[in-house]
Amino acid sequence: MKVLLVNGSPHEKGCTYTALTEVAKTLNEEGIDTEIFWIGKKPLTGCTACKSCIKTGRCAFNDRANDFLDIAKDADRFIFGSPVHYASATGAITYFMGCVFYSDLLGGRQSFYLKPAASVISARRAGTTATFDQLNKYFTLSEMPVISSRYWNMVHGAKPEDVKKDLEGLQIMRVLARNMVWFMKCKEAGKKAGVPLSVKEERVSTNFIRE
Repeated sequence: MKVLLVNGSPHEKGCTYTALTEVAKTLNEEGIDTEIFWIGKKPLTGCTACKSCIKTGRCAFNDRANDFLDIAKDADRFIFGSPVHYASATGAITYFMGCVFYSDLLGGRQSFYLKPAASVISARRAGTTATFDQLNKYFTLSEMPVISSRYWNMVHGAKPEDVKKDLEGLQIMRVLARNMVWFMKCKEAGKKAGVPLSVKEERVSTNFIRE
């Protein structure tokens, strides 16, 4: 089993990375392989709805979104992390997740279907719950079970040293990791017992505008 953790911060080893590392460390202790994927600092192009991904399964703009899509299929679970910028997720990870999830959906990859996911948020002070809600919407739109902790998945601090002092936040990260492991084991046990995945229906899109 492998969990892919996405660092959506412009800082490779800042506060968000510190939170994700705490999750990864606990997952490793539970025997789960992990990989932290940093989206980087280079500009990302948001989705332009060109829909070329229907044919290629990839975003037309060859950036970190495509790099992630190349490895997402092999991951069993996902955790997306972002710092708070103006009470919301960073523009970079918003563009990134938009391209990743849209390209995967239209391209028919099904990299995320029924795979558990969670979001992790870091902030100096506020805006965490709004960002938490924002990222979780990608999962619920993609039929992904959302894994929770004993509180909202957030840490606080202006620098990594501050995050390491947020003992409650770090505990929330560890509980999140263990809850994800428990869900993973339940899903694996169900699979071994012959419990099938849910029936997948053809997508129906309703246009609410009528003549």
